[in-house]
Order: sequence, then C-alpha cells, then structure tokens
Amino acid sequence: MSLEQAFITYIKDREETINGQGDSAWHQRRRAAFADFEKLGFPAKKDEEYRYTPISRALEREFDGNELTKSNVDTQAVQGLLDRVVPSDLSANVLVYVNGAFQPSFSRIESAEEGVVITTLSQAYQNHSELIDRYFAQQTADQSDSFVALNTAVAQEGLFVYAPKNTVVETPVLVYFISDTSAGASVGSPRNLYIAEQSSKLSVIESFYTLGSGASYQNAVSEIWVDANASVYYNKLQPESEKAYHTGTTEVYQARDSRFTGVTVSLQGAMLRNNLNIALDGENCESHMYGLYMLDGKSHVDNHTAVDHRKPNSYSNELYKGIMDDYSKGVFNGKIYVRQDAQKTNAFQSNANILLTDNASINTKPQLEIWADDVKCSHGATTGQIDKEQLFYLRARGMSKDQATAILLRAFAGDVLENIELDFVRHQIEAVIDQRLNTNF
Repeated sequence: MSLEQAFITYIKDREETINGQGDSAWHQRRRAAFADFEKLGFPAKKDEEYRYTPISRALEREFDGNELTKSNVDTQAVQGLLDRVVPSDLSANVLVYVNGAFQPSFSRIESAEEGVVITTLSQAYQNHSELIDRYFAQQTADQSDSFVALNTAVAQEGLFVYAPKNTVVETPVLVYFISDTSAGASVGSPRNLYIAEQSSKLSVIESFYTLGSGASYQNAVSEIWVDANASVYYNKLQPESEKAYHTGTTEVYQARDSRFTGVTVSLQGAMLRNNLNIALDGENCESHMYGLYMLDGKSHVDNHTAVDHRKPNSYSNELYKGIMDDYSKGVFNGKIYVRQDAQKTNAFQSNANILLTDNASINTKPQLEIWADDVKCSHGATTGQIDKEQLFYLRARGMSKDQATAILLRAFAGDVLENIELDFVRHQIEAVIDQRLNTNF
C-alpha cells in the first residue's frame, strides 16, 4: 500500500472509532482537512510549488504505509542522543517525541510562571479546549498544501505552549522530534501550537533527529500566534540523517507592535522541505528570518518563505545562506507581498549561496509583489564559488587551502549563526560545521 493510501485508510479507520469527539470544533477542522487532502493528494510532478523537490516520488519509493502503526523505541539510543545534545546543567523545558509519540520519561517542564501552559496537544484539547477552538488550524493552508491538510487531518500529538498576557517565559522550550528507525522506517506527523498573548515573550527551539540506519519521514506543522506587543523567538534545527525526509510548515500570525525572529538551520537530509509563512496583520510589526543550509553528499533542502505585509509601518528582514558540497542540492523560493494598505513598509530579502563543487546546485527565486506605492523593498540572490582573492590572501599568511576555506565558510555562515539565541545550540552547530570542514578553531 502506498503511503498516501495508508494515511487515508488510517484516518477513515479512526473516524469509525471516535467516541464523543465527532461534533467538536477540533474534529470538524480535522475532518474538513481530510476532505482537502483527499482532493489534493500528494503533489504531482508538475506541481509548481514542488517543481524542484519531487518529494511525493521519494515518499512512495521509501515508505509502504506499514510505518504508521510502528511504535518501537530504543530507549538507550534516545537517552544517548539526549545526553549528547542537551547539557545536563541547562535550565530549560525539554519535551521529547519519538516516532510521533510523547515520551514523558525523557521530558521535563521547569517554567513556573503563573498561567503558562506547556503540554501535549492532545492534553491541551482535554484541559484547554477554548484555546484549541480559538487557535487550532485557523491560519494553515489546508486547501492549497496537501501536506498541511494531511497534518491537520491526523493531528493528535504535538506540543502546545501558551504564554498568557504580560508573561515573560524566561526558560526556553526545547522540543526534540526523534525518528527511531532501529526497527525499520519511521513516519511521524507532529502538530504544534504556540500562543504568545499580548505583551508576552516566548522562545521555542524545535530539533529533528533520526536514529538508526532506516528511512524516516516527518510531516510537521507549527502554528505561532504573536499577539499585540508580544515577542516570539523560533529556532528550527535539522541535523538529521542522510535518509531523512521532511515536509514542514510554520505559520506565523503577528498582531500590532509584535516581534518575531525565526532561524532555520539544515545540515543534512535526503529531502527536506521547509515552509515559513508570516502574516504581519498589524502596524509596527517586526519580522526577522534567517536560514542556513550547509549540505554535502546528496542532501536536498528546499526553503520556501512567504511574508505578507497587510498593514502599514511594518518591517521584515530575511537572510538565507547556503553552502553546497558534493552532489547536494538547495532550493530557495522567497515571496514578499505588500498589500495596498501596507504603506511605509520596509521589506528586505537576500539569498546567498556558495557551490563547492561542479556537481552541487541551487535553484533560487526571490520575489516581490507590491501593491502599495510608498514602501522600501529590495530582494536579491547570489550564487558563486569561494572568493579566490580572499583565499589567496589567507594562504599568503601561511594557512593551508583547507584552513583558509574553512575560515571563509565559517565567516559566511556567521551572519546567520550569530542570530541563534542560545549559546549551546550555536556551539553545537558550529561543532558540526567544523567537523564537516575537518578543522577546529
């Protein structure tokens, strides 16, 4: 059975066993999303949005649908991974999901601010249904993106974070989505909902890992609500394995005077697709988007971003950088929309790429659509190789070619890495980069 058909069968079987939830707003949205998914199906070969990322073909090749019912967890391997990536003395909320299931024995919640809620999505549905009804699936593109529709249709497990009005959540939230493939291929569909009410502040770091040598697939969706004068920092990390497949969408809604910063770092994966969509629906909003993809082997990473300026006097800044080695492939597609009412908008977008071999490639497409006449907007993309003059300058001072190349690439990536809020996260990524460059600063 194909993975697409397996999901359809799974959802129909679940529909027959639902008891008492069928009329809830939460389930009505899941049911509507399922209808959208049945209509859309996985993206076809000629789908323009997936033109350079044939993820449907890869999923049908690697997965047969039996992965939906697997729940094996190698607890020793999971603990070993967490010991490596989570400092033992770190003060943080740590939530761990393995093969789509929450793992309370590996998780801990430390935030003690009054009213803050950090729990699973299913538990939030039980205890905070009014928030689920108000925010769940209110901004996702279920009708146009089949992977988002599928995620909404199967939504059950994931993370729920709620920061009430005037609350600063001092302790960051770290969530680890781990695919354990030690007993075979793995499929997961995490669904996350992060809500920062008026004048609150929140930091969330999502990390995706694969254990074992099998193939993994994560279809993740995160909805982020940033209310008036609130601030959200969001970090998505993908160290992943060479047999990891990922389709992920992050939907952000900003009200007036709010601030959002998103940093996406992709280091490896068979085929990773990241969508980041931001709606600035109030005056004086501020959005910052940073991305780094540093690929080798046959890794394929596709970043699609869309920034929708709906109201005047807002600012958005986007910087994505890519380093492609071996036979790797990068895709960047960035759109900025400035609507007629969004006068005095400042919007900037930049994508820069370095190809280290003749076999690496990048498809980049920055786009601006502007209906307002009093704005400052710019976009641009560059693709090239290591600057030979800079390389010569460093080698003339006694450095080997590898050392000089490593310094230049670290500096190139530094513009993105310096925006990672947590030091230990930035140091871990730098360590991976150093290992990749076979050097140590």
